[in-house]
Amino acid sequence: MASQASAVKVPSWPTRLRQMFANEKAVAYLFLLPSLIGFVTFYAVPAVRGLFISFTDWNMLSDPTFVGLENYQELVVDDDFWDALLVTLSYVLWNIPIQTLLAVLIAVMMDRLTRSIIVRGIILLPWLMPNVVVGLLWLWMLDPRLGIVNVGLETLGLDSIPFLGNPDYAIASIAGINVWRHVGYTALLVFAGLQTIPKSIYEAASIDGANDWQTFWGITLPMLRPVLAFVLVTSVIGSFQIFDTIAITTQGGPINATEVINWLIFEQAFERFNMGYATTVSVALFLILVVVSIIQMRLLRADETD
Repeated sequence: MASQASAVKVPSWPTRLRQMFANEKAVAYLFLLPSLIGFVTFYAVPAVRGLFISFTDWNMLSDPTFVGLENYQELVVDDDFWDALLVTLSYVLWNIPIQTLLAVLIAVMMDRLTRSIIVRGIILLPWLMPNVVVGLLWLWMLDPRLGIVNVGLETLGLDSIPFLGNPDYAIASIAGINVWRHVGYTALLVFAGLQTIPKSIYEAASIDGANDWQTFWGITLPMLRPVLAFVLVTSVIGSFQIFDTIAITTQGGPINATEVINWLIFEQAFERFNMGYATTVSVALFLILVVVSIIQMRLLRADETD
């Protein structure tokens, strides 16, 4: 018996590695491990800690004091929060429809007229620029005195417009800046979706006598629904989190006309040193995004395919 036990060989490390890589599930978990570690370290743990901080009064200079639901009770009656939420919604309503419509139009034009890689690269270029650079660029271009936009208006005999200095124009101008930056990336996503639609469907529609407009509404848009659902959900989430463009251009002004929720969080945390309440607003923003995303996915039927 002893001789039989000694005859059993323990697999070497190279052999064990080959056996492990032969198991597809083990390989999948191995490749997911770095992302999982990063998610837990930089997202899950800070999120749980942030949830705890939302129940405290903490100025970042002393130990946090547990206050229970006081921050959430203050949030419900805080006019600054509701005003910031309305400003954020206004920005979303300016940004999302214009960006989506322009993206679909550009994608269809590229599909019909040109599929050049150079054209796609030029369209994507604004998205590759950092938001800080984009904000500075448009801050100079929209300057009431020296900006090229207002210089052009004056050349045409029109009055200059304080795009970022007038409460009536500020949030729409911020939306326009971000539409310019993101519309190319969104258009490429829609363009990629167009490439997945079988051309035989268009040929059959043409044989049946459908014109371009009928084909667009009857074939293109329904077949693009999964892509458009992804674009709309991610765009809305990103729009609710707008911060850097406002930080560079208006800093919440003029007269709080561009004070979105993220800017309110920044003010509460790093200007008023009210980290507990700032985290409470962050939790509220997270819950709003969860609800909005679920509603969008239900309305767009994102889990279904045509």
